[in-house]
Amino acid sequence: MTYTNEEKRNIINRINQGELIRDLCAEYGVSRSTLYRWLSNYDKSAPGSGEQDVPTVKEYNILQRRVEKLENVIAILKTVDCTTHASLKEKLTELELLHGQYDVHTLCEALEVSRGTFYNHILRNKRGNAWFEKRREEYRILIREVFDEYRQVLGAEKIRMILVQRGHQVSTKFVADLMREMGLSSVRSTAKQDYLKLREPEKKKNILRQQFSTDKPNQIWVSDVTCFKLENRYLYICVILDLFSRKVVAYKVSRKNSTQLITATFKMAYELRKPEAGLIFHSDCGAQYTSHRFQQLLHEQKCIQSFSNSGKPHDNAVAEAFFASLKKEELYRKDYSSEATFKQGVASYIDFYNTARPHRTLKNMTPCQMEESFMKSS
Repeated sequence: MTYTNEEKRNIINRINQGELIRDLCAEYGVSRSTLYRWLSNYDKSAPGSGEQDVPTVKEYNILQRRVEKLENVIAILKTVDCTTHASLKEKLTELELLHGQYDVHTLCEALEVSRGTFYNHILRNKRGNAWFEKRREEYRILIREVFDEYRQVLGAEKIRMILVQRGHQVSTKFVADLMREMGLSSVRSTAKQDYLKLREPEKKKNILRQQFSTDKPNQIWVSDVTCFKLENRYLYICVILDLFSRKVVAYKVSRKNSTQLITATFKMAYELRKPEAGLIFHSDCGAQYTSHRFQQLLHEQKCIQSFSNSGKPHDNAVAEAFFASLKKEELYRKDYSSEATFKQGVASYIDFYNTARPHRTLKNMTPCQMEESFMKSS
């Protein structure tokens, strides 16, 4: 015989009131095990038993998301200057101001607007919407700041989390779209492959092959590092020259011959000259020039790296010739009393070299005159 839940509950209530189980078994024609099973199920589902009060992980996550959504709905209603009874135009105008700070589902639910209607409104107003573009530009700056602050390793989700912590309500999609527009990407699983690719032997090609002439500025730069002993310590000079005019476009003096010295000099030259993509950067195969950090910098700026063959200084003759002139015409002729006077001497000579010293290769023009002549004729 089948018993309804109500009948089962009545039997259990009689047990709880003190009636004997054997008597109830005889009365209803059920076994003891069946009654005990009903009793166990009844105890678990009864109010106050404790089982009902503990939600599952899934139920907890659903409740948490619901609470967050309701909190956002409340925040939206406190922010907008209209109610759910306002005209559709007013509601769309107010929701547009919050677009990107909250997800569209929550925005539309707060003011009872159809998502399709809201999307159509946004698409119609994106073009020529000065406010919309201004807001995107503001968040481009914020995203770039967070991306750089965290060593350029975070993706859109983590950047969104940090922006939310700092008081900016944005969606992951909004951040991801802006990162894509700016060409920002987090560290990927291909990082090792990218690293190994930069280290491949075929990358160390001698593209220049002692062809030291070019048609215009910022096509080929050459670079080298030399050292000079000042009292009991060595100072290192890194220079970058433009092959077209032989002009020293950037230089740095340091106590260490490090990758930092090379990268700082290149960044200075790049900022001053702003070359187009495809610039050829030639140097020897020194550890600083072949370091992953420096090669990655060139890769980011779309520069092509060229190397002298090992044991052949003539492959970088222009840079070698400059250092020979610097030492013969300046460094070996003076006695520097301090590091500061040494740096002043180097700076003074490079200014002289660029602006006043004639070059036979340039038909006795100075590097600056060579570039001025090119600008006038182009």
